[in-house]
Amino acid sequence: MMTLFESSSRRDGHAVRPVPHAARVVALAAGMIAFAALSGAQARTAPDSFADLASELLPKVVNISTTQTVEGRGFEMPQLPPGSPFEDFFKEFFERNQGQQQQRPRRATSLGSGFVVDEAGFIATNNHVIQDADEITVIFHDGARLKAEVVGRDAKSDLAVLKVNPTGKLSATKFGNSDKARVGDWVIAIGNPFGLGGTVTAGIVSARGRDINSGPYDDFIQTDASINRGNSGGPLFNLQGEVIGINTAIFSPTGGSVGIGFAIPTASAEPIIRQLIKSGQVKRGWLGVHIQGVTDEIAETLGLKQATGALVASVIKGGPAEKAKIQPGDVVLKFDGRDVTEMRRLPRLVADTEVGKKVPIVVWREGKEVRLEVTVGQLDDDTKVAASTGPGGKGDGRTGDGLALDDVGLTVAEAGPRVKERFKIEKAVKGVVVTNVADNGPAAEKGIRPGDVIVEVSQQEVSKPADVAAKIQEAKKAGKKSLLMLVEGQGGMRFVAVRLGKG
Repeated sequence: MMTLFESSSRRDGHAVRPVPHAARVVALAAGMIAFAALSGAQARTAPDSFADLASELLPKVVNISTTQTVEGRGFEMPQLPPGSPFEDFFKEFFERNQGQQQQRPRRATSLGSGFVVDEAGFIATNNHVIQDADEITVIFHDGARLKAEVVGRDAKSDLAVLKVNPTGKLSATKFGNSDKARVGDWVIAIGNPFGLGGTVTAGIVSARGRDINSGPYDDFIQTDASINRGNSGGPLFNLQGEVIGINTAIFSPTGGSVGIGFAIPTASAEPIIRQLIKSGQVKRGWLGVHIQGVTDEIAETLGLKQATGALVASVIKGGPAEKAKIQPGDVVLKFDGRDVTEMRRLPRLVADTEVGKKVPIVVWREGKEVRLEVTVGQLDDDTKVAASTGPGGKGDGRTGDGLALDDVGLTVAEAGPRVKERFKIEKAVKGVVVTNVADNGPAAEKGIRPGDVIVEVSQQEVSKPADVAAKIQEAKKAGKKSLLMLVEGQGGMRFVAVRLGKG
């Protein structure tokens, strides 16, 4: 244990007393002050209470009640064991009451949450809260009930906007910047779980960028603030009272909260909500490429320092990317000034971009960065959103199937009429056909199958087996561990980094 005193011994018979060491006292005191200042700048204490904030926010959150007509089903004859003494009884009962139990429509009611986004009466919620509803009622914190109409909804993002006609101005929420929310930040959820309106729960941001496979633009905020059935469509607030997420889903083996909830970040939701208010529909940006992830092996073959970006497997003819001179084999590193840290980030960035906007784009091509400009097109409803494709020599000799390439575990042949007919390959396809794949070989590891067509090797077109063999030898001489191939098959066009076997 550190002490603020040092001993000074005397041998003259006087008592030995601890004497303060002035220099150490001053230095230590200064250090403690500096540490306190630093700690105060970097860390925030937990709030004593959320009461004042909750009181301010509760009037801005609403309960949503929907009703719909559901076709009723009659009673079904129970399954009874053969020869059961109850068989005749139930048969007579169902025959007698058959007319009364025929498909009677019934009214089903469901509950959800929402929040006021405009004082004129616009309410944001989840699309699944109001989907198929015949009537929608918005219930405010003071008990007022107003009928609502659907202004617009978007199934891809699971968002919807409603409109009520209030007698006066409503108190509206403010959108915050969800990109600034950090893991560990305090958040508050307000909603209508199990019909218990005006419920406030608190927790933290547990994770960012969660993909739960609910749609093409998944980028959820994960929180441990208690969220249950009925919270859907309600807001997730930061401590400044700003909406940074829209509570949408929970992970729950039990049906109740287990501390894992998901909210759509406002960075994605706000532009969609604004579009729905303005026009009742959403226009998304479109680039016109098929992309795949960049693995460590692909990064090594392309000379990238790290596996990042979105690899362009193919370019859609006539699309914005083709017009911008984007090429297959390019790796998109930046889009409109924002880093493409992983493949699935690019579709979200493009979708959130205004249609018709010219944006800068940075791609990795032939070992260096290339800067281009693309005019973003509009994604049609029937257009496939991504754009993402499948998974991401010594001993060469002629066989009955073609040229065996032991270094990659392949046998390939020229794409002649007979080979194309054998593997049902379209006449217009060009490249080298894979006729055989060695079990447990490098090519098999990457999912290459007989009938696939190798279009490029090391980003150079190939037309005969010897071209592939030559590229393998070049890669081995250069000390590369993998060979980059552009392969066309059942999974579409994709790049594959095939490990080079030992020669």
